[in-house]
Amino acid sequence: MLNPLAAVGRGVIGGCRSVGAVALFALAGVSHLLRPPFYGRLFLRHLAEIAYFSLPVVALTAVFTGMVLALQSYTGFARFNAEGAVANVVVLSITRELGPVLAGLMVAGRIGAAFAAEIGTMRVTDQIDALTTLSTNPMKYLVAPRLLAGVVALPFLVVVADILGVMGGWLIGTTQLGFGSAAYLKATMDFLQVSDVVSGLVKAAVFGFVITLMGCWCGYHSRGGAQGVGAATTAAVVSSSILILALDYLLTAMFFAT
Repeated sequence: MLNPLAAVGRGVIGGCRSVGAVALFALAGVSHLLRPPFYGRLFLRHLAEIAYFSLPVVALTAVFTGMVLALQSYTGFARFNAEGAVANVVVLSITRELGPVLAGLMVAGRIGAAFAAEIGTMRVTDQIDALTTLSTNPMKYLVAPRLLAGVVALPFLVVVADILGVMGGWLIGTTQLGFGSAAYLKATMDFLQVSDVVSGLVKAAVFGFVITLMGCWCGYHSRGGAQGVGAATTAAVVSSSILILALDYLLTAMFFAT
């Protein structure tokens, strides 16, 4: 009768151990950002990899999300003769939620997997041990620049996603739903508040940290050759996506609690 309880206990203890290990890994990465030397060239390379090369997929996702949101909102509000609220719903949904979350999920699928595969390959081929032999701290060289690049790059991508998402809603509203361009833009600007944009950017910075952290963590602790690298890549994407959705709820509750 005690076997099921023992299994549950082992699972809880294992989960707590994993959370603690990730927290210590994150603390070590952040601490290395505060101590010299700082590898600026690596930071710029990772910043370009995250921000510039992720821009097309984030932009396309944001545009089509804004277009679909405008159509769906108009269809729903038409039942209550409230079609004029379409612009308000689009800008609020994009800036508060959909922009940060969708950009984070797209970057997690692209960058989280890439970081886990790169660092995991270095781990299974003993390149990380070689860095230690050459008196180069792997945390400072591999992890710290990526963490900072993720925190800086995601807000930039979310700003682009917000602009293009609202533009997608405006495009559908003016070409298919019969809104005037000036009236739609005025409704958007009148309804938008600074807190809506700021909350989205804060979420983006947190998501960027989580994505790079999980990519580095899963790659750094991968084992077992090519199969282990593949498992680490999958784990990085899945864990990043789940944490993005969970943290989105917590941050939303913190910002907009009444």
